[in-house]
Amino acid sequence: MFHGTKARSSSLARTTVLLGCMLAACGSGGGGDASSGSGNDKPGTPAEAARFLTQATFGPTTTDVARVQEVGYSAWVLEQQTLPPSLHRPAIAARAGVGSPQPEHRQATWWKHALTAPDQLRQRVAFALSEILVISDQNDSIGADVLGCAEFYDHLVRNAFGNYRELLEHVTLSPQMGKYLSHWRNAKPDPINNTRPDENYAREIMQLFTIGLFELNADGTRKTDSSGNPIPTYDQDDIIGLAHVFTGWNYAGARSWYDYSSNWLPMEAWNDFHDMEPKAVLGTTFAAGRTARQDLEQALDLLANHANVGPFLGRQLIQRLVTSNPSPAYVARVARVWADDGKGERGNLAAVVSAILLDDEAQKGTQTNAAFGKVREPLLMQTALWRAFAATSPAGTYDFAHPEFSLGQAAMRARTVFNFFRPDYTPQGELVAARLSAPEFQVLDHASSITIVNQLYSSIFERVLGAQNAPATEILIDLAPALAAAGSVADLVALVDLRLLSGTMSAALREALLTHLASVDDDTTRAQDAIYLVATSPDFFVQK
Repeated sequence: MFHGTKARSSSLARTTVLLGCMLAACGSGGGGDASSGSGNDKPGTPAEAARFLTQATFGPTTTDVARVQEVGYSAWVLEQQTLPPSLHRPAIAARAGVGSPQPEHRQATWWKHALTAPDQLRQRVAFALSEILVISDQNDSIGADVLGCAEFYDHLVRNAFGNYRELLEHVTLSPQMGKYLSHWRNAKPDPINNTRPDENYAREIMQLFTIGLFELNADGTRKTDSSGNPIPTYDQDDIIGLAHVFTGWNYAGARSWYDYSSNWLPMEAWNDFHDMEPKAVLGTTFAAGRTARQDLEQALDLLANHANVGPFLGRQLIQRLVTSNPSPAYVARVARVWADDGKGERGNLAAVVSAILLDDEAQKGTQTNAAFGKVREPLLMQTALWRAFAATSPAGTYDFAHPEFSLGQAAMRARTVFNFFRPDYTPQGELVAARLSAPEFQVLDHASSITIVNQLYSSIFERVLGAQNAPATEILIDLAPALAAAGSVADLVALVDLRLLSGTMSAALREALLTHLASVDDDTTRAQDAIYLVATSPDFFVQK
């Protein structure tokens, strides 16, 4: 288990201005050199390959950089999309053996897959989807259901390159989502007992999972009425109608409507508890006398085919993978692929992900969008550091049970259905004036910036592969490549620049590193200082 540690006093002083530095870097679109793009599908340099992998994986590795250089961007994406999925529930069940799976087993499996799974793109997209289609084990209704939560995550893994309409059905019929957003055992109205269907899932499937709050143009900008006001996508009557649609679903194999035994199988319809009266949702009539399955199919088709879905969710996937403020043209290009993958299929996530990563704006960065860039999520700071230096768990357990204490995040552990941060969040200051979003700032403040830096310090100075008393069950960094380069300050700076910053190191950071490292005599200290100073710099905190 990781415990909070004190970073060096100089770093603690720096953290008081860290957020300001990050704000300046993000607001200016980052200060590094963007990939040249140039239309050539193969990267011209290892740095360009690394920059692409920062968007497409949990962090570049030397092996993946070489592979992208060898086959090119498009072939690498296709290769990744054809790899079999690395699943979480079977791995957790195997680790638990005859015992009961514990929440820490799910976290450990997430870290192991994030750091070592070959299907990196699939795992990365699944994580992005988990921040849109949110459930959380912080909710008491599912907190102890370790395998059920893992199976929900595996729906995202398996369907990361599938069809969004199909994924939406998996999510809707997941008993874990059913309990989290209370449409499990949601019953038709009962006038005698004065009960009505719960509206929670009906509201969130529209607001968060499909169409959003306001009508959108194809480029993600809001439509307005004749008075210039945004146009709502739905109203309370639509929520009520959809709540009646989502009635009559219970655990698969339940012995009675009130059977509390649980599993992770798709929920089954109990039509005796389904409202078969006519309903109206988004201007569409649901005829009387239809079964729970028929109503659900019609509702999901209606939502998945709404014009808002492509720009609304496409923009969020761009934000999670590439940049916080994609241009309207970038959003429109991705939404166009969402609407039609070129073969007549709508919502083909494989095509959408390819469109996001292979777009000129993703590859050329600030050359095409001055506001390009995004603050890294704290979890992704940690995975990038560990993958850059081939961190591993000698015991194979990858124990890091409560990253939320130091990083402010843990997989499927958001406090609410609104994720750790909202896609349109903007911190007070110059980004508000610039009308730029910076979602990840919602988990960053003066306190968390210190705990994050302390966590990175622990990873670099205290959790080191081969070090005396290093805990074999945890995740240990491999300093060997940095030690091999430490004899030359210039070589060491170049290595850390490539591995952590994809060759985008600012001149100011480079000068500071060269000056400081030249004064350090011990190779181990020099290597660790180089990694630590880059990993806690604004250059690293902002993905360019």
